[in-house]
Amino acid sequence: MSNATVKAQRRLFGAKNQHIWRLVVVMVIWMIFMAITRFNKFYTLINFQTMASQFPEFGLMALGVMLCMITGGIDLSTVGVANLTAILMAFLLKGMASPEGDLPFYAIPLVFVLSILCGAILGAFNGLLVSKIHIPPILATLGVSELLAGIAIVLTNGAAVSKLPMGYAMAVTSRIGGLVPVQLIIFTVMALIVWFLLSRTTFGTKIYMLGTNAQAARYSGLNNDWLLIKTYMLSGICAALGGMIMLANYNSARANYGSVYVLQCVLIVVLGGVSPSGGKGRISGVVLAILLLRMLETGINRFPQISSYYISLIWGGVLLLVMVLDYFTENKPRWLRRKV
Repeated sequence: MSNATVKAQRRLFGAKNQHIWRLVVVMVIWMIFMAITRFNKFYTLINFQTMASQFPEFGLMALGVMLCMITGGIDLSTVGVANLTAILMAFLLKGMASPEGDLPFYAIPLVFVLSILCGAILGAFNGLLVSKIHIPPILATLGVSELLAGIAIVLTNGAAVSKLPMGYAMAVTSRIGGLVPVQLIIFTVMALIVWFLLSRTTFGTKIYMLGTNAQAARYSGLNNDWLLIKTYMLSGICAALGGMIMLANYNSARANYGSVYVLQCVLIVVLGGVSPSGGKGRISGVVLAILLLRMLETGINRFPQISSYYISLIWGGVLLLVMVLDYFTENKPRWLRRKV
């Protein structure tokens, strides 16, 4: 094997892992900082259990955004899908409850199955707008987000759907063995499914090809339209499951819950190494980015002198910084380039 080939492989290996190593380094630095400044408040079992039960709701949405971004698109309707699904399932749960507030044994499995179906239908609608009508993904999904938010407001008159049967919230927010939150298990199962689809099936190979060059993919015999529809359906399912976790965490549903999650999801996906242009990205980087953002937000909240209102400002700044770093990583100035 020639030296040039070895160097090329090293560059390729580094390009694939630079985002992951960057996230690992930042995470380690932050954990050391918290150990020095807020050890007794941050490094507690209850704190890590709380983080593990909170991040799955937007982590699931981020998985859907990742899939769409790999194809060269984006899904900005995740919060709208999550909230509308949660509202519909909240009405259903209230309707199935007995006068004493008890749920039949089939109620929780039923609402999860119906929520997945609801997410798939709404995701397919996004996919049809993008693939068949050729509306740019950012406009199509933004329009769908506003449409779903409007439907949710009409259904609820802008109020929260509350006084739900406690059985649902208790089941989803419980901890297996008293340690592992059920929300984390739901997220882990979905993350493993997405990992399997991306790395072990032809579907994953095809959406990477689609994101790299849609025209070349079409000429290669791929059905781009059907691929996009399936991808947005998966994104809708992820968002719907995120909505079901929000429903359990808040024990209520409302049209404007999780409004900041859209920015967080895009930040997570880009921070995790998924290219906004499509064709690049791995779920390992996205999962690390999810954990990092949850740890950052939780750590910031341990400093009373820092207002929580600054968190959105920090997320926006981090998103811009990451995109600038990615640009200079992929388009190095001549004086930074090394000769092979």
